[in-house]
Amino acid sequence: MTDENQIPVGDAAFRRTNLKGSTIEASYAGALSFMRRKYTRDLAGVDIAVTGIPFDQSVTNRPGTRFGPEGVRKASAQNAWGPQWPWMFDPFDTLSVVDYGDCFFDWGKQAEVPQAIEDHISGIIEGGASSMVMGGDHFITYPVMRAYAKVHGPLSLIQFDAHRDVEPEEGDRLDHGTMFNIAIQEGVIDPERSVQIGIRTTYHGERTYGMNIIYADQVHASSAQDIAAEIKKTVGDNKAYLTFDIDCLDPAYAPGTGTPVPGGLSTYQAQSILRKMTDIDYAGMDVVEVSPPFDHAE
Repeated sequence: MTDENQIPVGDAAFRRTNLKGSTIEASYAGALSFMRRKYTRDLAGVDIAVTGIPFDQSVTNRPGTRFGPEGVRKASAQNAWGPQWPWMFDPFDTLSVVDYGDCFFDWGKQAEVPQAIEDHISGIIEGGASSMVMGGDHFITYPVMRAYAKVHGPLSLIQFDAHRDVEPEEGDRLDHGTMFNIAIQEGVIDPERSVQIGIRTTYHGERTYGMNIIYADQVHASSAQDIAAEIKKTVGDNKAYLTFDIDCLDPAYAPGTGTPVPGGLSTYQAQSILRKMTDIDYAGMDVVEVSPPFDHAE
């Protein structure tokens, strides 16, 4: 049995042949993938490859983000059909999106993990697609951005977060609070064309590097339109990478994270800003620090 888009009804994650269009499946059953997209490593004709990086060995507080990709896939099941509000159309009618599966690495050889992640994303880029990554702790953004910087040069970082993650650190330390410091020094990030949104922490030794910082209180005092306009003004026409740390949201909205900080954005605020961030040339994007064991209501 198939629906009007000629997509098999049930288990579309591996039964669909048409990469576009959506189909309704029971949210509580069937083979899970991101938004019921097809599981495949074939990138022919693919616009976006959604992929998980189940890594949480660089956290400074609570672990559990290794379960993030699994949790996001499960949560997406109830939203896996269009049209999507407020656009009132199904983005999968025009975008060819697949679930590329997860990045695999030997958890016992931690020093090899960054290169494994970079190679994984490079494979997607070389296949002609863009990646949307499900983390994983925030360290994973660094090797992902390295893969893109090899192609596009220094990127504009658009970072939704409670923390700036530029604590002073040199060398090959794996730490989800220091990696953007290293990325700036390596030329992966163009700091003056980057912006950090929702920040509400500070640490000794942090530098701004010229980055535009929109603190949480400014977000609360401004409209979504104004925040989006400031982001676009900063980035300009530079190639950008969007990273959304779930702890940008207040713990009342997203308790399932490793380093919750009060005073954050509401779900509505974040969605409103993101929806207005058009006319930006995105190379790739991610959502990180989702830790399902600490989310009591999925």
